[in-house]
Formats: sequence, structure tokens, C-alpha cells
Amino acid sequence: MAKDASAGSGDDIPEIENTSFDRALSERYLVYALSTITARSLPDLRDGLKPVHRRLLWAMRQLKLDPASSYKKSARVVGDVIGKYHPHGDASVYDAMVRLAQDFVLRYPLVDGQGNFGNVDGDNAAAYRYTEARLTRTAIELMAGLDEGTVAFKPTYNGEEEEPEIFPGLFPNLLANGASGIAVGMATSIPSHNVAEVIDAADMLIDNPETTHEQIMQVFRGPDFATGGLLVDNAETISHAYRTGRGAFRLRARYSTGKDADGNWEQTGIEKLPGGTWQLVLSEIPYQVQKGKLIEQIATLIAEKKLPILADIRDESDETIRIVLEPKSRNVDPDVLKDSLYRLSDLEVRFPLNLNVLDETRTPGVMGIKPLLESWLRHQILILTNRSRHRLDKIAARLELLRGYIIAYLNLDRVIEIIRTQDEPKPVMMAEFELTDRQAEAILNMRLRSLRKLEEMELRREHDALVKEAEGLEKLLADPKLQKKRLKKDLATLRALYAETTELGRRRTDLREAAPAREIPLEAMIEREPVTVIMSRRGWIKAMKGHADLAVPDITKFKEGDGPAFAFHAQSTDKLLIALDNGRFYTLGAQNLPGARGFGEPVRNMLDMENEAQIIALMPYDPAGKLLLAASNGRGFLAEMAELIAETRKGRQVVNLKPGVRLMVIRNVPASADHVAVVGENRKLVVFPLGELPVMARGQGVQLQRYRDGSLADATTFRLEEGLSWTMGGDSGRTRTEKDMGLWRVARGAAGRLPPNGFPRNNRFDG
Repeated sequence: MAKDASAGSGDDIPEIENTSFDRALSERYLVYALSTITARSLPDLRDGLKPVHRRLLWAMRQLKLDPASSYKKSARVVGDVIGKYHPHGDASVYDAMVRLAQDFVLRYPLVDGQGNFGNVDGDNAAAYRYTEARLTRTAIELMAGLDEGTVAFKPTYNGEEEEPEIFPGLFPNLLANGASGIAVGMATSIPSHNVAEVIDAADMLIDNPETTHEQIMQVFRGPDFATGGLLVDNAETISHAYRTGRGAFRLRARYSTGKDADGNWEQTGIEKLPGGTWQLVLSEIPYQVQKGKLIEQIATLIAEKKLPILADIRDESDETIRIVLEPKSRNVDPDVLKDSLYRLSDLEVRFPLNLNVLDETRTPGVMGIKPLLESWLRHQILILTNRSRHRLDKIAARLELLRGYIIAYLNLDRVIEIIRTQDEPKPVMMAEFELTDRQAEAILNMRLRSLRKLEEMELRREHDALVKEAEGLEKLLADPKLQKKRLKKDLATLRALYAETTELGRRRTDLREAAPAREIPLEAMIEREPVTVIMSRRGWIKAMKGHADLAVPDITKFKEGDGPAFAFHAQSTDKLLIALDNGRFYTLGAQNLPGARGFGEPVRNMLDMENEAQIIALMPYDPAGKLLLAASNGRGFLAEMAELIAETRKGRQVVNLKPGVRLMVIRNVPASADHVAVVGENRKLVVFPLGELPVMARGQGVQLQRYRDGSLADATTFRLEEGLSWTMGGDSGRTRTEKDMGLWRVARGAAGRLPPNGFPRNNRFDG
């Protein structure tokens, strides 16, 4: 330690410590991190609460807002909390209070709210000046025993009042209501559970501390969410998550009750409608999924044609959830629709499990279900013994007074005489009857009407009853077996309040093992029908129903000055490949094309294409197909169609081109082809084996033909045995085939020689 030389001799100047910035920062950040972990973000294992929730409930208890009292404005509660116990912003405190009141968030709400406390649609609660609140019966049970010496109290932040360090109630709030939070370097995510199942698991550990994890999981079935739903993981997955304290659960929406083919009731969700049509109805949605956003999400899938077998979604909910899903037609497979919804929307979500809590020593850590219950039971035994000792102290104090009262009744005349004759009766009574100071003071404070004869009998009965109670408490404190027996009895009483037969206690989330939702290809969700795809020279695209005669000149109408560029037969389930001369490929679904009544739509509005690039190819996608790609500089390669599919509007760059070079040739490669023919603008032809071309997903390729002047004109593939064919010029439509290609068979990359007589003057194989 060293003092600054300029500080002089002033005693009020703090000492300055020379230390590195890294060390100072790390020490202070560690203090902040520990504070965040222990005093803000992680719940306490013993009562399952964070400080803000504990202070909220304590403030409401101090305001005497029990379930039998009238409601008070939420603003009053928030004001007391931030003024006395929790010096934070009012918005954060009110948000915490709202969460405690929302029955779609907490499995067992701790606050009984009156007014608008938000809803499952995702709407926010009204301002705290409009809402009112009081405690629920569950909150009272969680705080039971606060006046019985069960837990320690600590000063509030300003030292003016006290607040409990923990709540002593027997209600297992940590598991019953769950918790979530993010601290520095760690987080917690605990789902809610059924109280009856938690108590059953605790009873097993009380009866036999050697109970295995597998035995616990026979009664502890897993999460029980406030919004219900279906837990579809298998038992092994659930058990492993609770053994390690970490995992995730697949939670699905519940479809409404219907009848299966045999007339049995089940959760099919199918409602039959007139005319053989049907609709799916949802009655429960996964936990923490906002209904409004879920409906918007599914509506977007419909609008973007990502779920073409679904026609509409309607929200017909009132107090209960009813979401109606209308299929495209009655022929849609309900199971395919369900699996598609599970994969594409939040009708199936994964809820994380991270049992990261503060244990009895306020140490954070991840715990499995067995050690967590063991710690909670140790805490409850401690609460039981603290309550018993506190009661013994109260009994001892009361017995002391009762003994004094009995002495006074046995010597009533003498006591009255002392009081009447002595100026200081208290020391005289203490000396004559061997009374303590408290006993003498109590006798002097007795009312005259208490001196009736029956009072002595009441005192003796109370004395005997208290002596008997004290003996029982001493036995309880001395015998751990009796403590466990008493705890089990208290748990049975609590369980009766939350039994499966009660409305609050019945299990809401059913466990129904199901395989992961199938990934349904988009093609499987589209009704297959023939279409004729047409694109104009200006890039307007459309699809006509049926396979039209492509030989008809006026197959469809075009804008003035426009005309046909591509036309072919396809199916509505087909994907279409579009290639630009900049080497970029795009994918369109045939089902997304506009109808043929108008001029169609510009394809550039449907995809992100460069304005300068020209469309050079449009074709149906063939998963097993292969294309010959060749650029103007004579380079090219083979590409499998499966590698050319683009998943986004931006497409996929397949051919890498140098400045000034453009993609010119895109041709299907027949399965029987074994040779490549390339012709240049210089009217030179080369033929070489197809095997000399590499198959690539992206690149420039290899040199097909060498040019001194000009560039590539056309390229194709063929079977050498059958010869090379080309279309004759004019309107004859005749095709010529040259079978003897020996003069032109050279190594790949050669310059070539003039083609056979009769080869088209435009240097194109297709005329």
C-alpha cells in the first residue's frame, strides 16, 4: 500500500492501491457475477423463489392480502416492494407480480389477480393502477410458519425493517411452479410439475433413503405444464434428463377430442363436416407459445405456400382455446398435415431442463431429481425441528405463567391481602411464594373477572395439555424417525389439497410417446396434376393447367412485342431450374407459378436476379439428371441436377466466370451419351469422350475447345455408335445424322476442324 505524495497529511484522503487493471476488473466482475447468481437470477431450492418474488409475497402478506380479504391495487403492492424491500424499477417488479398471477404461466398461481393480467394471446397486462391483487391459498401455504421461528430474518436494504431469508412452507414450489433465469455464466430452466407426483416421490425417499432414481421415476412422471399439451418423449429420455439435471422435452399441442374409426374417443382433433369434408381443432398449445404469434406463424406458412395442403386457420377461442385448421381438400392425409405442422410451426417445441439452483448453503449447482428432493426434505426436517423448538419455548413461557396463576389461586386471599396492604406487592409476593418476576407481574396484571372458581380448573387443564404437548415435542426432536413420520403426515395433508381428483391438482400435460415428426417433402403436400410451363422472351412466366399442344402457334397470349422463349410439359409437384448467363442457378416450384389467364408474372419479381444477366435455360428438375455446362471461353464441366437446387431467392453460383465471359450452353446429358461435340464461332468442330469431363458442383471447368479468334458457339452430348445429329436449316424440320466422326475425334481442348457438309451456318446443333 502506498499513499499518493500529493495527498498531504489529510486523514480523509483514501489510500491508493497500485494494482493491474485486469486484476481490479476481474475482482469486481466476480463480485457482480456472484451477486447476480445468488441474489437475482437463480431460484433457491428450499422455496423455489428468486428474491423479487419472495419480497412481493412478503409485502402482500404484510398488507394482509390473504385469500379471504378484499383485493388491493397492484400499485400499492409494487410501491411497498420497491420502497421497503426491493429498490428496483417498478416495471420489473410489476412484471414479476403479473407472472405470479398468470394461470397460463404458473402451474399453481401465487397471486390472485383481478383485472387484465394479460392472456395466452401474448397481450400485456394493464398498468398497475388498474389491476388489483391478493394472495392465493398456495402462497399462504408456501409462507406457513413464518411466525413460528422456522426461518431467520434479515434487515432490509435500508435497515428499517426485516424480511425472511427464505419461506418455510411445505409446498414444493421449485418443482411445482418451475423457474427460469439467466445469470452470469449460468442459467436455469425448470418446468412445472404436478404437486401430487412430487409428494409421492418425496414419500418414497422418506420411507427408504436408498430409493433408486428408476423407482422415483415410476411416480414422478415428468413436467406438468400450466397450458397442458402432450409430452411425446420416451420414458428413457425423460429419466436421463432428470438423472443428470439437464435435457430437453418435446412438447406438442393437443388436438380436441374426437372418435377414431372404431368409434372410440381419442385425441384426433378431427371434426367431420357435411359433404365429407373435415377440419382439425386444437384445444391446447405448448407452454410459453403465444397463441396470437402461433396463428400468425401458421398463416404465414399458408401465404408463402410452404404448407399447400392447409387452406386456412381460424381462431374461435373464448375462455378455452379453439384453433381451427382447414385442409385444402378432404383428400389430405390428417397425419401428413399434423407432421408438417409439427415441423414447420410451434405446435411442437422443445422445452429445456436445467436444474441449476441454489442449495441449502446458497451454492449454485445442477442437481438430479433425487439429490434435489433429498436436499428439500433435509430443509423441511430443519423447518420442522425449528418449529418444534420454537413451540417448546412458547410452551415453557406459558407454563411458567400458568404455575404462577395456580399458586395465586391456591393462595388467593393472601395474594389479595398483599396487594391491598403493601406499597410494593411484587417483591413481597416473589419472596413469599417463590415466584419469578414474570409470574409476579402476570398475577398483578390479572383482571378481577378472572378470579372466578372455574378459572382454576381451566388453568390446570391447559397446564396438563401443554405438558403433554411438550413431552411429545421433546420426543419428536430426539427421534429422527418421528420427525420423518410427522413430515410424511404433513405431506399427506398437503397432497389431499392437490390430489388428482381436484381441479387444481389434476394432471394437465399427458405423456404420450411419439416418434419425431416426419419431414414431409413439399412435393408430397402438393396435389399432382399436369401443367404446361411457359416463359416469354422478356421473362414473364406462367403455368397452364394440363399438357397443351406445344406445336400450336398461339398456345397463349403475350404482351405486345414479346413472344415465347421456353415451353414444356411438367407436373405441379415439379421443381424448375432457371439458369442465367452469369453462371447462377435458381429454383422455382411449379405450384408457385401464376395461372395462364393473364400474361403471368415477371420471374425477376419472384427471384433475386441481376438485371444485366439474361435467362438462358428453364427446365424441370430431375433428381437423377445431369447437365453439360459450357461457357463462351470454351471451358465447361458436367453437373448433377441434385447439386444445382437453390434453397433461397438469391440462387446458387454454379459456374465461375471471368469478366467478359458468359455461360452459353446448358444441355441435358442422356444416360446413353458417351461423347461430347463442341463447335466454335470459328466453325471448327471437336469430338472427345464424355469421360474426359469432370463432374463438379461449382467451378470454371476444363477447356473443351481452344480458340485463336472467336468463342464457343454450341456443345452437346451424343452416343458415338448412333452418330452426331443436327437440325437442317429452313422450315423442313429434317434432322441429319453423321455416323462417321473419326475425322473430328481429337483430344479435349484441341482446335478442331471444319464440320461435315450440311452443318448449319449458325453453328448450332439444334438449328
